[in-house]
Amino acid sequence: MKRFLLSLLAACAGLSLQAQDPGREADSLRYVYGRQQVQNLAHRSTPYADTLDTGNPGVKVVLYNNGTYRYVKDPALVAADSVFTECWDTRTVNPYREDPDPIPDRFSLWVVDTLDSYTCPYVVQPRSLFGYRHGRRHQGIDLPYPTGTPVPAAFDGKVRISDYVGGYGNLVVIRHANGLETFYGHLSKRNVEAGDWVSSGDIIGLGGSTGRSTGPHLHFETRYKGAAFDPAWLIDFETGTLRHRLFRIRSWYFNPNQRYVQSVDDEDEIFRTDEEDRLLAEEQAKKEAAARAAAEAAAMRYHTVRSGDTLSSIARKYHTSVKELCRLNNIKETTVLRVGKRLRVR
Repeated sequence: MKRFLLSLLAACAGLSLQAQDPGREADSLRYVYGRQQVQNLAHRSTPYADTLDTGNPGVKVVLYNNGTYRYVKDPALVAADSVFTECWDTRTVNPYREDPDPIPDRFSLWVVDTLDSYTCPYVVQPRSLFGYRHGRRHQGIDLPYPTGTPVPAAFDGKVRISDYVGGYGNLVVIRHANGLETFYGHLSKRNVEAGDWVSSGDIIGLGGSTGRSTGPHLHFETRYKGAAFDPAWLIDFETGTLRHRLFRIRSWYFNPNQRYVQSVDDEDEIFRTDEEDRLLAEEQAKKEAAARAAAEAAAMRYHTVRSGDTLSSIARKYHTSVKELCRLNNIKETTVLRVGKRLRVR
């Protein structure tokens, strides 16, 4: 199934992939395709009329009552993937808490491919951003959302939670085939149940102000293996645009203090070998060590011993301790001080 999807993606992107060695040119084309933005899909309120088979058992054609259609992956095959069974819990917000897997320093996820679409939850300027708020972690963003307004699923996936959950109020959590999860909180009504398969644009509930909320808004989160990151890394909510099809993630995205900042990725980064990465990491470590040494040297202070000085009097003068003076100068508390000797005091 995964090979089929990769081949189909390559064909639609104009790529030629080989199972053994796809080659630098194909990798470059795939990278360029992955960096393409995805426009917001209009909310689809038209019910579907029928589902037709295609020549591939993994792909179906969905016909809508308004005469339109779209190709979709067969949910039965996609939902059979282990991503929808591992750490699957219909009540616990973070089911990975008990046995969290380490998150790599850098990895990539396909968010939208040739058969997946995308719908922005709401095109608006976010009101409350990711990070700390009033001393508490705010693990998503708040979108002004009038009560009763339909809330669409951002991507295809399987509903893991549909319940009233503490401060979230009415909450829907959808897990997607790439391992990402999207959270939709403070809903006034939930239209789906745990275990339902939904497509991008399907209405999963209505906007509201349930739970810990000061007014109607949608609390929207993005998580990977239970770890939250700023949804703005993925979606430009002011334009409704998905920033890229291939989401390149850095481990520091999951730091609660790290909000989205616009940056330009180096395309050649995907061609770096492990050895090149190791050398770059060592070089960076050397620079950091040199910077720390320079800062420490700049902070050093010395005292020239005068007649009558003792370790205790010198410690009091520089607001330190005799023990610290001994450590800095590799001497003992019983050492006799010689007039003119320079002692490091900082």
